[in-house]
Order: sequence, then structure tokens, then C-alpha cells
Amino acid sequence: MTETPHVQRNVRRTALACAGIAAGMVGLAYASVPLYDLFCKVTGFDGTPIVRTNNESQVLDRMIAVRFDANVSPGLNWRFAPETPEVKVKLGETTTVLYKVTNKGDKPTTGIATYNVQPDLAGSYFSKLECFCFTEQTLKPGETLESAVVFYIDPRLVKDSDVKDLSSITLSYTYFPSKGGKPVAEAATSSTKPIVQ
Repeated sequence: MTETPHVQRNVRRTALACAGIAAGMVGLAYASVPLYDLFCKVTGFDGTPIVRTNNESQVLDRMIAVRFDANVSPGLNWRFAPETPEVKVKLGETTTVLYKVTNKGDKPTTGIATYNVQPDLAGSYFSKLECFCFTEQTLKPGETLESAVVFYIDPRLVKDSDVKDLSSITLSYTYFPSKGGKPVAEAATSSTKPIVQ
């Protein structure tokens, strides 16, 4: 029994539609990670600090403690620590904290830092003006690099019923071995190891 041209055309359309949907799903799967990363950076979702170019906030008398956590992934023989483990800042006040990282190994190595803020809900109020994160750093044996993070806590925090009574925020950085501007996959899947000072 032979199919009519109309049925053959419908079968071809269905096959092309299915192939198009499958190709679209594969494309969305590849785009999902960068899109999610962009979403987190714009909204502060999942503890991702907001990146700003300037601070036009009003400074309030309300104080909040900001703690600094520094970690190095296994596979990167670096020492990494903030100049101070904690600062108390006024909401809206621009603050600078320095970090030092030293290559303790016997060969040049390259690392890249990632970060997050805890609790997650505070991420949309933690605004970074300057940061060393997501920038590859290559250090020679014994070399020390000093880097700054400049930030402020958005005063709008006092209007959010979920975090208005928050007394402290933790900014956590982790250095990973890097290749081509991205953390090395093996290191990214390993657990992080806090540096003991």
C-alpha cells in the first residue's frame, strides 16, 4: 500500500519538528550553566554577591559583622587568608579588605578564585565593587600576592523581613587550580580544604 503525498509530507514535518525540538533541548542544556550563573550574579540568588560599579547608598547606623572565609582546593599548594577574619560595618558603608595568597610549592602554578555569601538570602544585599575572583593568578614558587575585595551591604536589607535581623554575613572564597581561565574539573569536584593559619 503506498502512502499519499499528503501523508508523506506530514511524516516529514513531524520528523523535522522532533529533530528541531531535540536540537533545541541540547542547546538549552549547554546554555543552562552560563544562564544560571548570569541569573545568580544579577539577582544575588544562591548567595552570589551582586557586582556593582559604584556605591550610591545612604549609610545607616545599623552595624553588621562580615566574616571572611578563605579556602584552597586540593591540588593547589597555596596559602590563602584574609588580613582580618571579621569586620563590623555600617549598612551602606564602602569597606576594603585585603587577602594574601602565597604559592608554597616549588613550581609556578595558576589558580582562580570563586566565591559565595552565606546565608544565601543575604547574597542580593552583598554588593562587590572590586574583587579578585574569576581572575586567573599565576604565582611563582614562594611568591605572595595581595588582593582587595571592596564591598558594601545594601541598606535595603533592613526592609526584607527574611534578613532584616541578620547580625552577620560570611563571604567565602575558594581558590582552585586553573587552566584557560576556568577551574580544573578534577579540583572543582573535590571538596574544599580550609587553610589553617
